[in-house]
Amino acid sequence: MSGTAQFAKRMNRMKASEIRELLKLLDQPGMLSFAGGIPDPALFPAEAFAGAFQDALSPEHQAQSLQYSLSEGYPPLRQWIAAHMAARGIPCPPENVLITSGSQQALDYLGKLFLDPGDTALVGWPTYLGALAAFNAYEPRYSPLRAGENQSPAAYAAAAEAAGGRVKFAYVSPDFANPTGVTMTRAERLAALDMATSLDAALIEDAAYQALRYDGEEIPPILALELAQNGGDLEACRTIYCGTFSKTLSPGLRVGWIVAATPVIQQLVLMKQAADLHSATINQIATHQVAQQHFEPHVANLRAVYVRRRDAMLAALAEHMPEGVTWTRPEGGMFIWVTLPADVDAARLLEQALEQEKLAFVPGQAFFADGSGQNCLRLSFSNSNETTIAEGMARLGRVLRSAR
Repeated sequence: MSGTAQFAKRMNRMKASEIRELLKLLDQPGMLSFAGGIPDPALFPAEAFAGAFQDALSPEHQAQSLQYSLSEGYPPLRQWIAAHMAARGIPCPPENVLITSGSQQALDYLGKLFLDPGDTALVGWPTYLGALAAFNAYEPRYSPLRAGENQSPAAYAAAAEAAGGRVKFAYVSPDFANPTGVTMTRAERLAALDMATSLDAALIEDAAYQALRYDGEEIPPILALELAQNGGDLEACRTIYCGTFSKTLSPGLRVGWIVAATPVIQQLVLMKQAADLHSATINQIATHQVAQQHFEPHVANLRAVYVRRRDAMLAALAEHMPEGVTWTRPEGGMFIWVTLPADVDAARLLEQALEQEKLAFVPGQAFFADGSGQNCLRLSFSNSNETTIAEGMARLGRVLRSAR
């Protein structure tokens, strides 16, 4: 086979991740990167995982750890997640928990489950670019979901029908969203749920950053709010909750989960069986042991470190940004969203920043389904100390003044 003529048409919608491409540049001496939304590896519970893997490979456990396993996931880990969810207002049996290879696999599966070509997905404007990448393969149409505003379900439905499909789901990241760092209010969460209900659509709740709250009032997950409305009947819920250990324990082990009503879980299990049979058994066993013994104190330490970095970035932005630049003030998570004057193109600014200042960030255009947002950019503070953050924002200020 030669050329690309045999490739499926859907491949025309698949694009390289701008963040993944940026990572290739970061080995240059002196480069400061605020691009990747990645945890600080110095904070990984490496010793705890070393002990967990050693135990998993002991003679009494190695047969289970290295063997095929259930597609649904390692039962003790699912039981721990069920208890973890109950503490957050989402009581659920382990049978309603599916282990995935990170929450990214969950998004891919949910796109496959719901989307026919031409169907509509309601997403944030901007939204997580990994969600767009996952959904793109299933050829949807995107429409902006602006929770809390006067959006007509009938108008959404009519536009979707005119495009040859229907609204299949709304995708939201309610807590400290990637890329903006913004948190949905309780009213906005309920409005999103009402919209999905009116459209008889699913509501995908991406909770990747939920554990990383630094200040402000904790707001219940959307699935918890829906359970409160319907008397605690998970089987009657349209919200599908996607969680992950990537932002708390380890991204490299690729362990995430989905909580949903039984019919959804059953279909996703069939996909899991067809795609990879099950997530890595030994990774699930090790993750369970570390979560059981260390999750709460470890996450408390992450919060204590990351809040200082967030505060350092906010202070440095206030010191170094020229007039006309604004930014979000997240209550948690890993990101700050910067809006530049309308005449500044962040992609061109990145080229200048890399060349002039050895500075990397993610241009905002990547996070918009329609390619807009040219005058925005995303900064991540999680993997940089306070000194690096101060220097990086000084460099950003210089390149912005040079660009103007």
